[in-house]
Amino acid sequence: MHEIPRYLATLPLSIILGQITVPLTLANPPRTPDKTVECGMLIVGGGLAGTAAAYEGLLDGKTVCLTEITDWVGGQISAQGTSALDERQTQRSQLIYPRGYLELRKRIKQHYGKLNPGDCWVSESCFLPRDGDLILMRMLKDAANKHNGTLKWFPSTVIKDINIGKNPRGGTGEQILSVIAIQHQSADGQPPLNTYPLSQTIEDAYRYENSPRFDKTIIRFTPDKNNKQEPADWYIIEATETGEIIGLTGIPHRLGIDPRSYLEPSSSSVAGNPYCTQGFTYTFAIETMKESQTHKMPIFYSQYAPYYSYELERLADFDLVYTYRRIWNRKKGKSKKFGGINFTVPTPGDISMQNWTWGNDYRPGNPQDNLIYTRQQLQETGQLKSGGWMGGLRTESLRKGEENALGYFYWLMRGTTDSQLGEGVKKINPNHRFLSGFDSPMETKHGLSKYPYIREARRIIGRKSSAYKNGFLITEIDISRRNYQDEFYKKTLSPDTYRRLHAAIRRWEGFGILSGRIAPSDITRRKRSTIYPDSVGIGHYAIDFHPCMTEFPAEKPKNAEREGERQGAGQAYPFQVPLRAMIPQKLDNLLVTGKSIAVSHIAAAAYRVHSFEWSSGAAAGTVAAFALDQQILPYQMVKEPIFRSEKLRKLRKKLDQNGNFTSFPDTSIFNNDWDNWK
Repeated sequence: MHEIPRYLATLPLSIILGQITVPLTLANPPRTPDKTVECGMLIVGGGLAGTAAAYEGLLDGKTVCLTEITDWVGGQISAQGTSALDERQTQRSQLIYPRGYLELRKRIKQHYGKLNPGDCWVSESCFLPRDGDLILMRMLKDAANKHNGTLKWFPSTVIKDINIGKNPRGGTGEQILSVIAIQHQSADGQPPLNTYPLSQTIEDAYRYENSPRFDKTIIRFTPDKNNKQEPADWYIIEATETGEIIGLTGIPHRLGIDPRSYLEPSSSSVAGNPYCTQGFTYTFAIETMKESQTHKMPIFYSQYAPYYSYELERLADFDLVYTYRRIWNRKKGKSKKFGGINFTVPTPGDISMQNWTWGNDYRPGNPQDNLIYTRQQLQETGQLKSGGWMGGLRTESLRKGEENALGYFYWLMRGTTDSQLGEGVKKINPNHRFLSGFDSPMETKHGLSKYPYIREARRIIGRKSSAYKNGFLITEIDISRRNYQDEFYKKTLSPDTYRRLHAAIRRWEGFGILSGRIAPSDITRRKRSTIYPDSVGIGHYAIDFHPCMTEFPAEKPKNAEREGERQGAGQAYPFQVPLRAMIPQKLDNLLVTGKSIAVSHIAAAAYRVHSFEWSSGAAAGTVAAFALDQQILPYQMVKEPIFRSEKLRKLRKKLDQNGNFTSFPDTSIFNNDWDNWK
């Protein structure tokens, strides 16, 4: 483990998108694919949702191909470094989690002898990211062995092209017929993978040609030739962190802030803003030492220093920030209380993972610096041309996010300014070192996480129906506990929108409100979240924002969060993951999971944490296996009237019997007051 490497110190669109515009035939790679791999399920993205989908597919005896841009499975808890499980006490107290997530918690406890080896205070389980990968990979192998499943694991692999067309054996829409991917490894004589940060390697990873740094293997993924059946030969699961397949294929989706409406009344934008997504974070680990350490100021530090802050007076304590996500506690220190929070002070040998809003969060939100490219930006950069896909991200913003994270470490150690709290608050904390090297918790030479923690992605718009004429979507009012009698809504919304909002909150009295017979002032806040007849998973977390910054660049002195972005933040009811939120338009054999399901910008702020990702992934894996076995396309199970779908009932029964909850206890349509779920 080493100090920060020296070389790193030098370092109004429409948001509703329509037609598929990518070529329906594969781009010609510079050479014949090096190999063809057959799959029953192809899962693109090895984060928590993708891992959960693979876990369920393997337990169902399927041949599962799993690709991942990094060389670790687990996403949030491994490659992204956020190995502190975000959980709600109400859900945790009853352990209402999918079976795979419970197995993960069990194995963490077995691995360390306790569930919380870091003795952090943000969670009941904080641990080392490298062990997240280790534990999950063992789980996948055990799942495969248990029921004769086959795992085909492709680390350091990116999707480059997709072949879309009609399947002659069934379905009314188009299907993904084959996929081209590129796997990279270090070229002879070159440093190992994870020597350089992502911004220096990502563009190379998406190019077909070998480079001085990487040797490439071109892979063609196809359906298992023994699985030729109606109406789909295989299923592809979109589980990437940013919705890559969505961007590449152009299926209808949204990005960034949704327009303000009665369904999304707290939106910070009247027209919507595709550039403002939640901030992303390169995490890193620091170790407490007995003696003061030497820290060299990065040459770019002055550029980012005006941003850093403890944020709130009740959080302005280094020991509190350090132990917030402490992932290794060598020896229990003295008890301390600050800002109403109890914790034990760091002792030499302790390791903390840093993930702080006004620290290593990088929060661009303008067309000059947004991380995830819009449809128009993809076209302008040539990524929608045949063979032009490069991941759909702005490399420059990744680089600045890396610099911002390294600058934050120096600020923690030696900084004496605070952008939000002013002078005299921040003290130096020199007895700590930055952990880097292949034996560090991140297992990278540079010390930063292998991939940034992504909080928001491209989000599909589900299929249209009589109830969802613009396409299925989970919105703010489906889950929020907010009191919409607040003056903000009376002043901000038009009278018609205000009435429609309250009609939607209390649907059973909606006609009376719309007609004027019942006044909106007679309606209290919503008493529960929306219940879906096609629920295939669950989640519970607050609507939690890390808003984009107002001006460009994000680190500009005296910059502020986008006004109104936190208006929708707050408590949420336990919520469900409906199957319709996972079924995109146009492509019949594609399922979407994780942060890219059909949710609005505000709802996505709750639909993003660890246990939700696992639940949605477990649902996707189960749905794909069920659809193959039953020879039915997922959209056929949710045709109206949904309650008459016998196949849907069988699917939900299978999920529940497998220990993958589709609802929370005592949250049926017969219980309209869920106040105990706080």
